[in-house]
Amino acid sequence: MTALLPPDPVYCLKSSDLGAFHSLCFHTSERLYAGNFHGKVQLWDLQTNRSPYQLAAGKSPIIGLAHTEDALITQEKEGTVKLWELTNSAYVLRHETSTDHVGFCRFVYHNDAVIMPRGDANISILCGQSFKERQLLNPTAAEPTLPPLGTVMCILPVEVKEKPYLLAAHEAGTLVLWDLNSSKPISHLKVSDDDCLMALDYDPFTNRGVCGGASDKIYVFSLERPTMQLCKKSEISVKNAGISRLKIRKDLKVFVSAGRDGRIRIFSWKSLRPLAVLTEHRKELLDVIYSEEKVSMWKAVIMAAAGSDGQISLWDLYN
Repeated sequence: MTALLPPDPVYCLKSSDLGAFHSLCFHTSERLYAGNFHGKVQLWDLQTNRSPYQLAAGKSPIIGLAHTEDALITQEKEGTVKLWELTNSAYVLRHETSTDHVGFCRFVYHNDAVIMPRGDANISILCGQSFKERQLLNPTAAEPTLPPLGTVMCILPVEVKEKPYLLAAHEAGTLVLWDLNSSKPISHLKVSDDDCLMALDYDPFTNRGVCGGASDKIYVFSLERPTMQLCKKSEISVKNAGISRLKIRKDLKVFVSAGRDGRIRIFSWKSLRPLAVLTEHRKELLDVIYSEEKVSMWKAVIMAAAGSDGQISLWDLYN
């Protein structure tokens, strides 16, 4: 039987002067935002595949992006998070705060809250409208018996039986599960003794997640109920070390890894078997996301990937 060849991208967005793209986000299925190395955010119109607008958001790489109904939130590598209000003609800066965190951990916008890293292993939760801090998660103060965690590298809000939790992946190779109602860590798992975790995703329907980082391993873990204990299940080896992002698709059919080798690896989420390797990019990949709805140009949910080669590849993986 002849093996299926990997698909080609449906389109590649390129611009010669923008440098590496560090972050992506969709605002509706027709508008794609990309944060670049030079501190700018580029808007791409996916009906024309052109860029009609650019925002000078900061002076260091834009490593995090989110778009609410009427505002754009940006995060710079040097630690500043800003809220830009969308007016009739442009984005206007309304709020700004410092994370005290210089690194690669991206903020998350969830349920009108901005969840972002602080110095050391701390995590701050801000009101998404006012940027005032609502909650501070300090693992040392909340649970002195926790082992050394190192810097927080990746955060992910999850809901289990309508209760809010937060997963955090740390520099020391440890996952921590926070109960947001009590502001206490209720479980932790050392997935590796020598891997700095930088990527994380979780599926609440199967109680299973994946994480990875500097090594050539993707770690599969579960969240056991009703104890809410994190348990390591298995490992998946990839050819080259360095995993920047892990994303489970919304339909739970596949998940993808974005690597420092420029490869997008597609796996079955049910069996964890590798399905394909996409080789469009020649340098390190830094972000990968899915559109929430079908993009009209291709009548499909689109995956977008970007990195150090200065291009954004768009993929229809359903076909």
